[in-house]
Amino acid sequence: MSKKDNIELEIEQTVSEEAAEVKEQAKKTIQLIKEKASEEDPKLTPSLTLRTILGGDFLTAEMVRRQIWLFVLMVVFCIAYVAVRYQCQQDLIAIDKLEKELLDAKYKALSSSSTLTEKCRESHVLEALKQNKDSLLHIADQPPYIIYVPEK
Repeated sequence: MSKKDNIELEIEQTVSEEAAEVKEQAKKTIQLIKEKASEEDPKLTPSLTLRTILGGDFLTAEMVRRQIWLFVLMVVFCIAYVAVRYQCQQDLIAIDKLEKELLDAKYKALSSSSTLTEKCRESHVLEALKQNKDSLLHIADQPPYIIYVPEK
């Protein structure tokens, strides 16, 4: 074999070895890319800071997306709480107003009842009749007597 042939043979061996190494590196690179590549969103840091909340990063987190129905339920409960509290306050105001009206009506009824009782006394009625001279009624001098009716 000539020197030229030896050199060519060495070059071919070197090239084939380098090609094998390149193939191995390509396989390793493809395997690393497959391991690293994923379709999931990157995980955010688990620490919850004021900056992440104010920046809005907190709202895009997977935790918020999983708990969205809990947040909706909390908002509905808050709205219901405010509405029920407002209605309760309105009812309490109406109850107070009605209690005041009832107290006024009781006082008026008591006053009217006492006035009527005073005007209906026998002595006041007789005096009123004497002043008008409409009747001959007067206070009896004799006690009343009982009349017995026999039964048949």
